[in-house]
Amino acid sequence: MYKIAVAGTGYVGLVAGACFAEVGHQVTCVDIDEKKVKLMKSGVSPIYEADLEELMQKSYVDGRIDYSTDYQSAYKDADAIFIGVGTPEQSDGSANLSYIATVARQIAESVEKDCLVIVKSTVPVGTNDKVEQFIQDFLVNDVRVEVASNPEFLAQGSAVHDTLHAERIIIGTESDWAEQVLKSIYEPFNLPIVSVNRRSAEMIKYASNDFLALKISYMNDIANLCELVGADIQDVAKGMSFDSRIGSKFLNAGIGYGGSCFPKDTKALENLARQNNYELKTVNAAIDVNEEQKTKLYKKASKRLITFSGLKVAVLGLTFKPGTDDLREAASLENIPLLLEQGADIYAYDPVGSENFAKVHPEGNNGKGTITYVANVEHALDGANVCFIFTEWGEVKAVTPETYKKLMRTPLVYDGRNIYSVQEMQQADVEYYSIGRKPISREVLMEAKNLELQKSRF
Repeated sequence: MYKIAVAGTGYVGLVAGACFAEVGHQVTCVDIDEKKVKLMKSGVSPIYEADLEELMQKSYVDGRIDYSTDYQSAYKDADAIFIGVGTPEQSDGSANLSYIATVARQIAESVEKDCLVIVKSTVPVGTNDKVEQFIQDFLVNDVRVEVASNPEFLAQGSAVHDTLHAERIIIGTESDWAEQVLKSIYEPFNLPIVSVNRRSAEMIKYASNDFLALKISYMNDIANLCELVGADIQDVAKGMSFDSRIGSKFLNAGIGYGGSCFPKDTKALENLARQNNYELKTVNAAIDVNEEQKTKLYKKASKRLITFSGLKVAVLGLTFKPGTDDLREAASLENIPLLLEQGADIYAYDPVGSENFAKVHPEGNNGKGTITYVANVEHALDGANVCFIFTEWGEVKAVTPETYKKLMRTPLVYDGRNIYSVQEMQQADVEYYSIGRKPISREVLMEAKNLELQKSRF
C-alpha cells in the first residue's frame, strides 16, 4: 500500500482521497481552509455527496485518512501526490491554472523522496508537461519527481460509486516507472486500466465530456423541432435508444446541461482549438444551443403572461441536477434573476440547495421581486400563479398532477425536465408546458372540456 497525499478537498480531491483510503492506502487530504479541515476531521463532508461521509468516518476511525493544512508534512515523504484543485473558467473560456501552479511549487519545495505527482484536475492538453517542468524548476532536493495524468470521470451525486466502480481508469505517463506506480496504486480497485501518454489522457477527458455535452444539446435541438412539427421527443428518444450505436444515456431533453464540468470543458476545448487556429464547429454549436435552452421556459411563460409582477411563482429545484448541492451553471441561476427583475414573488424549494442559493440571492427583497425559501413542495405551490420545475428531485417527481390543480391558484406548470405525462396533466386539468412535447395550453384544455360537455349531452 502507498502513502498518498491529495491536494484539494472538493468533489475530485476529497472523493479520490476517501476512495484511496477505502481500498487500504494511507491518505492525507490537504486544504488551505482550517475550518474545512476541522469539519472533515469531525466526520462531516463539506460537500453533499452520497456515501462520502460514511467512507470518511470509517477510514478516519481506522487511521487510514487524515486532513491537514500542513502541506509540507503531507508532501515530504509521500509516495504519490494527487492534485485535485479547481481549474475554474476564465473570462475568455480558458482554464485558470493558478491553483495547479501553487500546489506544484509547494510540492517542489517539500518533497524529500522519489515521488509521482498525479494531476486529476481537468487541464488543457499539454498542462502536465508544464507542471513537470515547473516542479523541476523549483525542486529543492535531489529526488526523482515525475508527473502523470489521471483524469476523473465521476458524476456529482454518484461520485463515490463512479470512483469505486469506474468503467475504466485512464492513466497518462511518460515512463515505465510512472506507469507501474500508478497501476499499483489502482490495483486494489480491480478495474480496467487504459494506459496512454500524458497528452492523450488529457484529451480523453475533454473529448469524453464534450461528446456527452454534444449529445445533450443535440437532443435539445431535436426537441425544439419536435414541438414545431408535432412529434414527441420522448418517443423519439425511446426509438433512438434501441440503436446500440447510439445507446440510451444522455437522450433526455430539457433546459440544458449545467454543473462544474460540461459548461467549463466545452469552452476550454473550444479555447484550445482557437489557440491552435482551429474551429470546433460541433462544440461551438453545443455551447450555443445550451445557452439558449436554459431560458426557453421563461420565454414561453413570458408569452403566456402579461407580467410576473405581483405573481406568486413556485420554483421547484435549484441545483443543476438532483443528488448534489452544486449550483454551478444551474438553470435556476439564469431564470430566477429574470423573474425577480419582473417583480415576481418567488417561493423556492430544493431539498439541499437552498442554503447555497441564498448566498447568491438572500431571502427577502431582491431587486423588484422577493424570494422565500420553503421546506416543502406544498408550501411553494400553495396559491401559486405559475410553477417552474428546474431540477428533477425525487421529492418533485413524487408530486401528483392533481396536487398542482388542488394547491395552485392557477395550475400553470412549466416543466424543464419532462417529469410528467402530458396526458395525465391534461386529465388533471393542468395547463402544462414541457420540452419537445405538445403543450397542454388553455386552448387544448378548453377543447377537451367542450368535448366532454358535448359527450355528456348524448
